[in-house]
Amino acid sequence: MPAPSLPRIDRRTLLIGGGAGIGLVVAWNLWPRKYLPNLTADQGETVFGAWIKIGDDGHVAVAVPQAEHGQGVYTTLPQIVADELGADWRTVAVEPAPLNPLYANPFGAEELFEGGDDALMKAWRDAHAVQIGLRFTGGSSSVRAFEDPLRAAGAAARILLCKAAAARWKVEWQTCATGDGFVTHGKDRLRFAELAAEAARDFGDTALPDPLPLRGDTANRLYGQSLPRLDAPSKIDGSANFAGDIRLPDMLFASIRQGPVGDSKLVRVDRAAADRISGVRHVVTNDQWVAAVGNSWWAANAALDAMAPRFETRGGRIDDASIAAALKAALDAPGTRLAQAGDVAAAFKDAKLVTADYQVGLAPHAAIETMTATAQLRGGKLDLWLPTQAPGLARAAAAAAIGLSEDAVLVHPMLIGGSFGANLETQCAAQAAVLAKTLNRPVQLVWSRAEDLLHDRFRPPARARMNARLGANGQILGWQAKIAAPATGQQLARRLLAQDRGFSTALSLAGASDRYAVAGAKPMYRIPAYAIDHHPAEIGVPTGHWRSGAHSYTAFFTECFLDELAHMAGTEALSYRIGMLGGDARLARCLSTAASLGGWEGGVAGSGQGIACHSFRGSHIAVLVEAHVGEGQAVSVDRIVAAVDCGRHVNPDIVKQQIEGGLLFGMAAAIGGGIGFKANLAQARSFGALGLPRLADTPDITVELIPSEAEPGGVSELAVPPVAPAIANALQAATGGRLRSLPLVPGTV
Repeated sequence: MPAPSLPRIDRRTLLIGGGAGIGLVVAWNLWPRKYLPNLTADQGETVFGAWIKIGDDGHVAVAVPQAEHGQGVYTTLPQIVADELGADWRTVAVEPAPLNPLYANPFGAEELFEGGDDALMKAWRDAHAVQIGLRFTGGSSSVRAFEDPLRAAGAAARILLCKAAAARWKVEWQTCATGDGFVTHGKDRLRFAELAAEAARDFGDTALPDPLPLRGDTANRLYGQSLPRLDAPSKIDGSANFAGDIRLPDMLFASIRQGPVGDSKLVRVDRAAADRISGVRHVVTNDQWVAAVGNSWWAANAALDAMAPRFETRGGRIDDASIAAALKAALDAPGTRLAQAGDVAAAFKDAKLVTADYQVGLAPHAAIETMTATAQLRGGKLDLWLPTQAPGLARAAAAAAIGLSEDAVLVHPMLIGGSFGANLETQCAAQAAVLAKTLNRPVQLVWSRAEDLLHDRFRPPARARMNARLGANGQILGWQAKIAAPATGQQLARRLLAQDRGFSTALSLAGASDRYAVAGAKPMYRIPAYAIDHHPAEIGVPTGHWRSGAHSYTAFFTECFLDELAHMAGTEALSYRIGMLGGDARLARCLSTAASLGGWEGGVAGSGQGIACHSFRGSHIAVLVEAHVGEGQAVSVDRIVAAVDCGRHVNPDIVKQQIEGGLLFGMAAAIGGGIGFKANLAQARSFGALGLPRLADTPDITVELIPSEAEPGGVSELAVPPVAPAIANALQAATGGRLRSLPLVPGTV
């Protein structure tokens, strides 16, 4: 059978639940240390371990445990397998992996929570992640966490296929090779499809050598090629299924309104008004929310408007002023030292210090796809279709909401229309489960755009007080960053792992401060004495993980302050940075490459040029920006040049896509994307109200990937942190005034 002419994405959905997920309350020391795969073979397919299925039509299906929300894991992870296997890329398919401890991502959990609050937390999280098969898509961890097991899976399948072919040809299997979907030996060729069943049946795992030999040849390798994305054709022709595309027999559609942030309670709805809306079938209420359910989502959402739900908010009033006051009070109170080197107190003693205060506001995720979930309860079993970065946690939340055991919930993970961290949250899954149980009908719940912005788990606001002592030659002798911010890491863990008492206990031992809140604040430069202090702030607004987490604001604090110190020292900003990097040759090369490509003129007054850099999750980046203040005091970004060293590239095009996307995401948050609060409500209710840049505002972007044989680093979040400080530094060069607040608003010097 000839190979198809286009890359293919297999849109079948495996069920997550049951199997190895049953009985998760068993104590860790009673758990098996070896887990069996529960991949399901369709007709004509042969299963090879936990990761690969080969069909008698020649297709190779790869199980991917990570969510695809645009970052390209439905291509890069199968590409690793296909390279080691020797598959024909045109025959490769992908499907979500089942929930099984084999696919747990403890590395991703560790990266997401920024290394834990102490050794106890780190060890506990690692055990916890494996114990419950914790599937986290976060922390730019997908390739780093799964490259080795995927490469081993490809190698194992390749060896079994070679053994089957060698038995037919009566030769040694080591003399066989694979490529383009064939096993070859001289002029002899056999397709994988012809050998798959025989290879799996006659040559089991016991036939595999230990250690597994990986491919050593350099011909016909797929690793490092810019292969076409497997998810692109179905997204282009509209056949890709997202959560909003789910349609079930007898299904109803729901929209929801939740109370203001803080302690709020539903006190009144006009049900009669809902009844006057054509197509409305039900109104479901509890203390926290009201949902209208109808034959169409538009009818349901119109009913909510008609009902005019009223909530009573008890406790303190939350607005921009209260949030600012909470941050200021926290910064003025004693903090907790979370990182240090040398003796800062001695370095600062009797010295004249350079001091600057910076602040950033709340930032929404504002993904294209709003929160959504479809739920169906039949015979005591719940099916759940939703976009999720943590399917096991969504399952736990839905089960707890309606009193089911977790093994009675099957999660169908869907493609995600962007996320940036928002789909780590599970409240929509719980709400859909409640509606399905209450109505005894399948229900699709979709949050409106306004609801999505009102009840986002925002990137937290923060305020920093930066202090430094300069030597006679401009060298930084001491550095201190005091950062006031909510303990978002602990908030996130308590929400996502609410059903796990052990985790809650471990969190309580860690105290009020958390490393997540100041991640990235430790300077990358060789400074003899530095200290990083966290000042926990209670702002009353729930916060969560946002693309790059705290690095998005700590890099702003660090790289802007460093630019100011360079000006104080009378030194050009690029050479000032490189001179303090010490032995960090990779980051220095990024800086010099970006400067060379961008035509760096020194960031002198009137140039409108700024530069910034960051090291993050094993990768390094430098960004040069040209910007100016245009008509109506609007910030205009004219050009962005980025130089990236992220180790080996599985797929260079996807790396560039993620860097470009991160640059634009960071730019949008730097010059727009702010969300104010008034009377416990976020003030932006639409994309238009966020002041986001549009297509016409997109600058010229150049991305240079620096060749490297280092281990792959994280990519999807990498470009976000350095953009805002590079823009701020450029605006200082353009206008002579320093903006120290995000979003950047000229006139607030």
